[in-house]
Amino acid sequence: LREPGLNLRVVQLFRDPRAVHNSRLKARQALLRESVQVLRSRHRAESRGPARHQQQHLLLPPGLLGGGRAPQPQHRAEFFLGGALEVICQAWLRDLLLARSAPGWLRRRYTQLRYEDLVREPRAELRRLLRFAGLTVPPALEGFVLNMTRGAAYSSDRPFLISARDAREAVHAWRERLSRQQVRQVEAACGEAMSILAY
Repeated sequence: LREPGLNLRVVQLFRDPRAVHNSRLKARQALLRESVQVLRSRHRAESRGPARHQQQHLLLPPGLLGGGRAPQPQHRAEFFLGGALEVICQAWLRDLLLARSAPGWLRRRYTQLRYEDLVREPRAELRRLLRFAGLTVPPALEGFVLNMTRGAAYSSDRPFLISARDAREAVHAWRERLSRQQVRQVEAACGEAMSILAY
């Protein structure tokens, strides 16, 4: 970040963890390998030293584990997805706390973007990001961003399909699809990061 020849800028994208969990559950099979890798990264970090946050809130469906046994095959994907989201939220929290206490030279090269803000105000957020990067906003790019976030449809069955759709519907889709228990579990596991991000 301090290398003058690079002029590196970092934009960190966040999304409401409840919405992230909802999307990950819908695409559980496609994300299974990635979730296992995320959980392995936590295991490697824990083997190197004690964790900063001792409390763990593994995101599991009710009755998933009984008596310390391994998850049943039909619940294995949910087990890994929930655990991976917890690791992701812990990493977010570390990043957020680092950004809060960072020296000025780092804060000038780092910014955060919430998915929800981009969806609600795509033009304003695009301008803010490009201004941060020292770039101008080409009209074609502004039109592209507006089209991608204000399309005519919303495909809830294919959450990672990149297409022009009404992304505003994705912001609160988790409210209709997650159970109260799932919402409480996500909020317990990700609460500190959610609070800092004003979720």
